[in-house]
Amino acid sequence: MNAKPTACVIGWPVSHSRSPAIHRFWLAELGIAGDYVPVAVGPEEIEVFLTTFVTSGYVGGNVTVPHKEAAFAAVSDTDAEARAIGAVNTLWIDDGKLIGGNTDSFGFLANLDEAVENWDKNPRGAVVLGAGGAARAVVFALRERGFAPVHLVNRTFARAQLLAERFGTAVRPAGWESADRLLREAGLLVNTTTLGMKGNPSPELDLGALPDDAVVTDLVYVPLVTPLLAAAEARGLRIATGLGMLLHQAVPGFERWFGKRPSVSPALRAAILKTFEG
Repeated sequence: MNAKPTACVIGWPVSHSRSPAIHRFWLAELGIAGDYVPVAVGPEEIEVFLTTFVTSGYVGGNVTVPHKEAAFAAVSDTDAEARAIGAVNTLWIDDGKLIGGNTDSFGFLANLDEAVENWDKNPRGAVVLGAGGAARAVVFALRERGFAPVHLVNRTFARAQLLAERFGTAVRPAGWESADRLLREAGLLVNTTTLGMKGNPSPELDLGALPDDAVVTDLVYVPLVTPLLAAAEARGLRIATGLGMLLHQAVPGFERWFGKRPSVSPALRAAILKTFEG
């Protein structure tokens, strides 16, 4: 058993995760004698790892790729977000049982709430690029705030269609060739793909089609201001970077494990940005 309350992040690989830096910053800031550690768990080991988690000594943890679906299947119960999204990114123990939640939707909304004033005051159509796990969380969040229709734009139409079916008729699949047309009525554009990430090409879109009051946000945070966000800013549109989602999604887990609610501060942002240097 761990001598002090310790949480973990599990993934394969896991060395890229910024979660240890985030949670250790909060532990030090709040004066809590705890720890947060990365644990590399291979695909062949994940089932046993999760089955024995309640006796592992960890107070909880985060789950990153490729284990979010495996965690969803392994836990005794889930929160509403995890059930809707079909994936777990946060684990905790309650009455001797392993419970799973998903905080990605919370992080997405909290980031926009902080970065763009009144971004959801008059919710209307939204365009979401991508149809993976991140897109699931974003669609869940947007439906919670009343956005409709939500257009899922993906290069593989069948994948977008499969995801749209999880959320009802207000979520509509579309091929990439439809993106520019759909932008004309969109109040929000969200990139959930890896397009624009360092080393990857950026999305090819006509941002001139967006209404002047539209908001653009990108879940990619390396670089902090992606080519998509730079183009949107140059057009005078309001933007939100992806770093805030990464930071805000960590808040609920920390509070569950260590008993205090941390804040997403400029000091935290600066500390995490430093981990991307070099």
